[in-house]
Amino acid sequence: MAFRFGIRVKPGARRAAVGGRWPGDGDTLVVAVAAPAVEGKANEAVRRALADAFGARRQDVRVVAGERGRDKVVELDPVPPNAARTLARLLGDQP
Repeated sequence: MAFRFGIRVKPGARRAAVGGRWPGDGDTLVVAVAAPAVEGKANEAVRRALADAFGARRQDVRVVAGERGRDKVVELDPVPPNAARTLARLLGDQP
């Protein structure tokens, strides 16, 4: 069973960063990437940043909804160990 969650992408950031909640939607993780939102470059950068944050391989991270928008649903499959705990930490629920 894959692990899915929502993200909000901030393309064109100074540096890649994963963490925090998107205001107004309590369960959406913020992912900032330096890549611009053109020709799938931001999506690839998102996959790389999330793989690093969750200790997964880049090819195990898929965008399953919102390919062309800032709001996306991503899937980790296979599920890395402690994925739920990692997501809670990145959202700021636990230290």
